[in-house]
Amino acid sequence: MNPIQIIIVDDHTLFRMGLKTAFEHGYPDINVMGEADCGQALFALLPSTPVDLVLLDINLPDMGGAQIAARLRRDHPHIKIVAVSAENASETIAEMLDAGIDGFVSKQKCDAPELAHAIRTVMSGLEYFGRDISSIIIGIYTSKKRTVEMTPEFTDRERQIILLCRDGLMAKEIADRLGISALTVNVHKRNIFQKLGINNTMEMVNYALKKGIIRM
Repeated sequence: MNPIQIIIVDDHTLFRMGLKTAFEHGYPDINVMGEADCGQALFALLPSTPVDLVLLDINLPDMGGAQIAARLRRDHPHIKIVAVSAENASETIAEMLDAGIDGFVSKQKCDAPELAHAIRTVMSGLEYFGRDISSIIIGIYTSKKRTVEMTPEFTDRERQIILLCRDGLMAKEIADRLGISALTVNVHKRNIFQKLGINNTMEMVNYALKKGIIRM
C-alpha cells in the first residue's frame, strides 16, 4: 500500500517542524510532501506536489480556513481536508463543515498519534472529528434542525408580496400589480411580520433571502 501523501499548512514553523519530524520517525505510512505557511503558498505547491490530504490550520495570514477548504473542494476535489486548529468556536466549525472538510482536530487536545489516526480514518473514506469537536458538531446540527422546524409557512400571496417588496415596490404599487387593495397588502405584510417576529420590510426581505424563500 502506498504511503499517504500530505501537506501541512500552518503559519507556525515549530508546529510544522514538530509534526513533520513525528511523522518521519514514527509513521512510515504518512509522507509529508510539503509545507505551507499560508493559503497562497499551499495553492502554489499543488500543481507540482502529489498530495492525498491537507492538514489545514484555520487562522492563516492571507486566507481563512473556510475559503481555502472551499477552493480545494472546487479545484481539487480528490484531496481530503483535515482542519487542525486551536479555535473551536461553533461558528468556525460550522463554516468549515459547510466548506466541505473531512475532519477537524483541536490543537488543544491532539497529538501525533491522534492526527495519524485522523489521517488514516479520512483516507479510508470516513470522517474524523475529535471528541470535543464532535460534541460541538452535535450542537450545531441540533441548532440547525430547530431552525428548520421553526421556519414559518407562507401562503402563495405572502410569497408574492415578499418578492415584490424585494424589488422595492411600495404597498400601492404591489396592490396595482396584484389587483388588490393597498389595505389588503398591508394586512398580508402584517401577518408576515407576526410570523417572523419582526416589524419592518427590510428585515422581512433579509430573512426570506437568508432562508432561501426568495432569491436575488
